[in-house]
Order: sequence, then structure tokens, then C-alpha cells
Amino acid sequence: MEKIVKIMVFAGIAAVVAGCAGKSGDKAAVPGAAAVVPSVEVVTAVSRDVPQESSYSASVEAYATNNIVSQSAGRIRRINVEVGDYVTKGQVVAEMDRLQLEQTRLQLQNDSTELARIRSLYEEGGVAKSDLEAMELGYNVRRSTYANLLENTVLRAPITGYITARNYDVNDMYAMSMPIFTVQQVVPVKLKVGISESEYSKVHKGDKVSLTVDALPGRSFTGRIERIYPTIDAATHTFLAEVVVGNSDRLLRPGMFARVVVCFGSLNNVIIPDTAVVKMEGTGQKYVYILNADNTVSFVPVTLGRHIGNEYEVTEGIAAGANVVAKGQASLKDGIAVNVL
Repeated sequence: MEKIVKIMVFAGIAAVVAGCAGKSGDKAAVPGAAAVVPSVEVVTAVSRDVPQESSYSASVEAYATNNIVSQSAGRIRRINVEVGDYVTKGQVVAEMDRLQLEQTRLQLQNDSTELARIRSLYEEGGVAKSDLEAMELGYNVRRSTYANLLENTVLRAPITGYITARNYDVNDMYAMSMPIFTVQQVVPVKLKVGISESEYSKVHKGDKVSLTVDALPGRSFTGRIERIYPTIDAATHTFLAEVVVGNSDRLLRPGMFARVVVCFGSLNNVIIPDTAVVKMEGTGQKYVYILNADNTVSFVPVTLGRHIGNEYEVTEGIAAGANVVAKGQASLKDGIAVNVL
């Protein structure tokens, strides 16, 4: 009886195994069965002139900054301007005590009268030429002294710009420790831009640049390179280019953070849609799939340049006219056949 049970169990197992094998064999034997062919969209790579631009950050600076001081200590009798006032070159901004100036003015008047008298006597032969020359020398010295005192008593703005600092009040004793005023010229303004040393030979005096500032969203400004510094910073590997912006509307102010775009000309390079570029995970490598004549695709590494809108500039890897897969790369492998939509 026990032998009969074992024979029946083994027979059942054998039947199950045979049935499974039969099903597997039937599936493999289905004629016409094949892997699914992925569908892709393809674009043709084109070439065109691409501006070679780089963006740098910089701060807006006053074109010139002057401190207004007197050459001698004295009491400040009048303050005519305040911080934030826009002054023009030559405008009187402050006046010092005038006592010494007035004394010198009176002495100069007296010297002028005496010189006229000596000159008249000389013409009549009443005095020697040496006396006339001595009087003329004394008068000229006094006149120079008066001009210097006048310049340092009636203080004028040396440039046109904004008063950005006032360190004294009326009736303060000016002790020459700090300037009375600081004035900054903002028409134009300048920026010192640190540019990569690899671009040194591409930058020239007079080149135009564009810039934007965070403080004025939606506005852009145009400037030009006025000066290129002759040395390169060994730590940052950059050199300075001084950019001047007209700023006739005085919107740009010293201290504003700016982004400056410098153009180094243009190059004729291949352009492809940015959707065609695939990034290799774990590396910085970029690649594209190229459609071959037999409807297979090839994996091709590329070197990218600028990202322009929804396109990439390709500097190495493919040539103009290549058929590049723009959509459907997720299921692709090198050498696989595809269906082009």
C-alpha cells in the first residue's frame, strides 16, 4: 500500500513539471514575437554664429571721489549743502572764517596802489628799476597769497556729483583731521570687472558691455571698457577691466551690485535643442544620440558651450547636419534600433 502511494505522488509531480514545460515551450514557439522598438523624435543639428559671452559680478563705483578740505585750520562759518545734494563743479559748498582773507585783501589793495605810484615815478625817472621790480615781486606774491586764501576760505565743489558725507557743522573748528565734505561723480560711473585670464587676449579697450543691477529689475545698461589693467592676480587668475557707463539719468549709484556681460566676439558652432542633451549620472559628461542611416542610434559624447534660450551650443562631438534624437532617449541604448516619429 505504501509503495502504491509513493508511485502516485511521483506521478503527480511529473505531470505538473511536464505541463509547465509544455507551456514554456508553447510561448517560445509563438511565431512573429519581437522586442518593442522605441519611438523617438529627431532634429537636424544646424550651425550659426554664436556670440561668445561671459557674465561677471562687480560693484558700481563713482567715476571720481573728491574730499573737500581747507588747507588751514579755522572755524566753519557757513554750510551750504547737505548729504544727498547734487552739486555742480564750482558751486560754493561752505565758507570758512574770512578774517585772514579780508586782511590780505586790504594789503593787496594797498600794494596795488603803491605799485602804481612806483611805476609812475619810474617812468619819470624818480626811482630805480630795481625798486620797481621789487615792488612788482611783492605785489605778485601778495596776489598769490590772496588767491590761495580765497580758495581755502570759500570752498567749492571740485567736480559735479552727489555729496556723500558731511563731517562738520556750522561753527565747528575745522582741525584738518577729516574732510568737510566728500563728493562723488556719478555721471558717468565705473565698474572694475575681474575677468578670467583665459580671456585676456580677447578683451580690448573700447569693447562694449551690457549690465544689469539687482536694485533696478528689468533695466539694462550699456558701457564700454575704458582701461585694462596690465597684471593678472596670481591668486584668482583674473585681471581687471575698468568699465565706464554713461549713467546720464543717474539711476546707477555707487555700491550697487551688478552683473556685467562681456562679449568676446562670435564663433560659428553647432546648435541643438537642450532636450537632446542627456547627462550621464555620477559624472559631468554630456552626450546625445545620433540617428544612423539604418535607423539605429549611436551614443556620442559632446562638449557644450553656451545655453541660449532652449538651445545648446556644441563645441565638440557632432557636426552640422547630424540627425539628433530630441525626445524619447529614456529607453535608448547605443546601437539599438528605433522608430522615428
